[in-house]
Amino acid sequence: MTLPALPPQASTAMSAVNGPRFVADLRALSRFGGRDDGGVSREALTDTECQARQWLVQQLQGAQYQWRVDDAANLWVRRAGRDENLAPVMTGSHIDTQPVGGWLDGAYGVMAGLEVLRALDDAGLSTRRPIEVMAWTNEEGSRFGPGAMGSSAFADATRLPTFLAAKSPQGDAFATERDKALAATPSAVHHPLGHAVHAYVEAHIEQGPVLEDGGQRLGVVTFIQGVRWFDITVHGSSAHAGTTPMGVRQDALLAAASLVHRLHAAAMARQDPDLRWTVGRFEVSPGSVNTVADRVRFTVDLRHPQEAVLDAMEATLRTALVADAGACRCDCRDLMRRAPTPFDPRVLGVLEAAAQLTGEPYRQLGSGAFHDAMYLADVCPAAMLFVPSHRGISHNAAEDTPEADLIAGVRALAATLFTLADAN
Repeated sequence: MTLPALPPQASTAMSAVNGPRFVADLRALSRFGGRDDGGVSREALTDTECQARQWLVQQLQGAQYQWRVDDAANLWVRRAGRDENLAPVMTGSHIDTQPVGGWLDGAYGVMAGLEVLRALDDAGLSTRRPIEVMAWTNEEGSRFGPGAMGSSAFADATRLPTFLAAKSPQGDAFATERDKALAATPSAVHHPLGHAVHAYVEAHIEQGPVLEDGGQRLGVVTFIQGVRWFDITVHGSSAHAGTTPMGVRQDALLAAASLVHRLHAAAMARQDPDLRWTVGRFEVSPGSVNTVADRVRFTVDLRHPQEAVLDAMEATLRTALVADAGACRCDCRDLMRRAPTPFDPRVLGVLEAAAQLTGEPYRQLGSGAFHDAMYLADVCPAAMLFVPSHRGISHNAAEDTPEADLIAGVRALAATLFTLADAN
């Protein structure tokens, strides 16, 4: 497609990005929950994350700025536009991590947004629309489920009551921890949950190897693939391992293993490089060395960019649960069902033009992971920008990206946000 022409000030915004300042700020944030192995442990709404929120609010002050927070504890800063009645352009990501995460996942997008605002200040550039930089609550979902609570509640406030009732494995209530987070940033003005957004662009590390393997420094993300999660229970009958003949057993473990093998064979037979399926949890009861298993519970994570492929794989799964369970019985419960998320062509055009303006090698690609942008795309035009991940590693203390790549992403983001925020 023909890319849109960017205004001359987009180059000015890009040039004003201060790379060393940005990297220093990003590393400063990583010290909240920082580990000796280079990883970060900063789960959602913990004391550590609340301290990081307090630090974040202190990083950007001025008459043109207002920090805000809503009932989902989403925290953001708003840079005033020349017309405050217009819907803002939004960017950001999240600052919570996995129990042992890396220093970039999520945090990169938040700090990239803050650096863009500083660059606009340094360049003396105003924008017609306000710009907002978001730190979304509980994207990771490691402490409270489901993930992306903040952005999904922003997109649909009716989800919040269910989220407030959630508890961590340690018994901590989301509602109570949310209140602690709200109290941690008293200077942030309370704002209603959800508001109109002109466009949303999220910068993030790729969390995969595609950009690094291809030698690209930037990725224009055109979609997030669809996902379906299933919780499957195989019911058998416990029996003595030494006395029960093989032919009369109702072995739940054997049936579950057969099902997993059948699904794997079906997935591999499709020879589809975009198909992903994973058994991430496998629980056996009673778990005794000399007892036939009477119950096995396992999960299936199924992902693909096309709904038709997801439908076909789900049909294979449900057929197998009936045909291949043998003497056992199977129950299947949906945990999550999300259609593929295509990003907005207009925003993608601006983002690709900005990537081209940097002079850095870039490519289009899809995202196999969830991001807050998935839910923002429900309520406004949205897109994502990726920078490479070293060896594709993420959710791991070894997560890393070369500083030059990180800075290149901020420069592309600066040109994108200025163009979107200053347009009619």
